[in-house]
Amino acid sequence: MRRVVRQILPALIALILTLTLGTQAFAAAARIKDIVNIEGVRDNQLVGYGLVVGLNGTGDSLNNSPFTKQSLQAMLERLGVNTRGETVRTANVAAVMVTANLPAFATQGSRMDVSVSALGDADSLQGGTLLVTPLLGADGEVYAIAQGSVLINGFSVSGEAATIISGVPTTGRISSGALIEREIDFKLGAQRSLRLALRNPDLTTARRIALGINDFIGTATAVPEDPATVRVTLPRNFNGNIVDLLTDIEQLVVQTDLPAKIVIDENSGIIVMGKDVRVATVAVAQSNLTVTIAETPEAVQPEPLSLGETVILPRTDLNVESAGSNLALVPESVTLQELVDGLNALGIAPRDLIAILQAIKSAGALQAEIEVL
Repeated sequence: MRRVVRQILPALIALILTLTLGTQAFAAAARIKDIVNIEGVRDNQLVGYGLVVGLNGTGDSLNNSPFTKQSLQAMLERLGVNTRGETVRTANVAAVMVTANLPAFATQGSRMDVSVSALGDADSLQGGTLLVTPLLGADGEVYAIAQGSVLINGFSVSGEAATIISGVPTTGRISSGALIEREIDFKLGAQRSLRLALRNPDLTTARRIALGINDFIGTATAVPEDPATVRVTLPRNFNGNIVDLLTDIEQLVVQTDLPAKIVIDENSGIIVMGKDVRVATVAVAQSNLTVTIAETPEAVQPEPLSLGETVILPRTDLNVESAGSNLALVPESVTLQELVDGLNALGIAPRDLIAILQAIKSAGALQAEIEVL
């Protein structure tokens, strides 16, 4: 019985360690599809200029928005109405910029959402309708046509003595408001090789992605080219095209690795630290200065029957206090929790902590990159 226990016990301990380490690795890992972008699979930005009509007197004032007046006259001329030289005083029209993202592999005849933003001095786009507006790509070609009723999230109500504005009534969206007229010519299935672009470039992560893909396929299919790029080539004996290959490998789980970094937003006092941030043993002294200024002016009255005037003499009391000037020891940290506990022991505000972190970095005791937003 003892011999059986001795044989089983090492195997049981090894199994427990394997499960524990595997669980920890899985908790910090991510799928390949969540950490990379595939070459050619991307949106394309479109932009256009158009007119929104049907506004209830909340449109552009034509005297202050000459582009709106010119666009309105040009549109009416195309429809056979000549208004050149005439006085047009409508307030129901607004010039707008229309923007959209053309999805990857969007087919001709499908629809997409568009955003509409006022260009002139319109008060609100509520109740308006966007007229036919061509949407152009970076190459100047028309890829979609937008038209439809504008839906806004805010409102504007005004009276003779008060105005209430909620949200931004001069911007809105048109759900499925653009009809795609031109497709992006990119045949993904015909590619023999393409690149995976890491969203957070890192040499270690790129190499782990390549090793994971090669282990899964069983041949040298992926090669890390730089911290942000892994090239994948379709194997000769693979049963399928590049789309089938991507479908198989995008679900693979890879242990990601990120550099030690501290991100600081000085405007809001926000500090974000990565898990690999380390600090050597340092002593920190931080002094809070409190300056109190009190103004107590004194009135001096003239002597009786002197026909003088009362004089106000200024009096200012200044008081400067200093607190918390003792040295505090921040021990060498192994984990992020120990580092946070050591810094919290100083009992200081986040904005003072920003200055302390920068000072520790200047002293060479902080092993991390500091990025200030």
